[in-house]
Amino acid sequence: MTHDRRVLVHDDKAALVASVAERFITKITEILHEQGHAHVILTGGSVGTGVLEAINASPERDTVNWSKIDVWWGDERWVPRGHADRNEVQARAALLDHIDIPAANVHAFPASDEGLKLDVAAERYAAELQTLAGPDALVPQFDITFLGVGPDGHIASLFPHMQGIRENDLSVIPVLNSPKPPSERLSLTRWVINSSERIWLVVSGPDKASALGLALAGASRDEVPVAGIRGRHYTDFFVDGEAAAEVPENLIAQPN
Repeated sequence: MTHDRRVLVHDDKAALVASVAERFITKITEILHEQGHAHVILTGGSVGTGVLEAINASPERDTVNWSKIDVWWGDERWVPRGHADRNEVQARAALLDHIDIPAANVHAFPASDEGLKLDVAAERYAAELQTLAGPDALVPQFDITFLGVGPDGHIASLFPHMQGIRENDLSVIPVLNSPKPPSERLSLTRWVINSSERIWLVVSGPDKASALGLALAGASRDEVPVAGIRGRHYTDFFVDGEAAAEVPENLIAQPN
């Protein structure tokens, strides 16, 4: 059963990333204690990367058994391996290069300089997902999925009025003609994201207020893709005061 979405408002971006980092360490420790292993989807952007930097800076960082976590990404820019614009590169610099996580547990998307066409790269990532999925499943059971939200309401690389947000069969899609550069990307699809136990959307800044308000007020997923995002059990929006400006009052909870 999917629970109602919650919005937890923080004073500013710094308080936001610190709170989410602390919550992540607490929750992932609980998950590992309960089930022994976890799958986590990371996101890019300044706020997503900021959360990873805050996890890295936490004195509790090394209390997490990182060897029991598999890390994936929600989307990736189709640029060469090692390019500064890759979400993977940013995540490695912020956290992954500083923790004791096996290389085999870090599942980066293919890169544009590896001799693959974009559609083949999507198929390859889908195949990698399936290798760690349960019987008769296409993807692993994701325990925590981080997402950012664009000013237009896009999540991962699923943009308004594009086919990607409506894809119900494929787990990974090639994205062409992205309205946000670079034009070519790879992305998990909405149903994969929504299969996650917990979705944590971390959103900061006044340019996100309109999209967030529309999504939580019932906009269509085609108009505002984040409106179509709901985890299997928990869907939490961690936002700063500026991003929360147009959120319906009855949805706002207090951080705890």
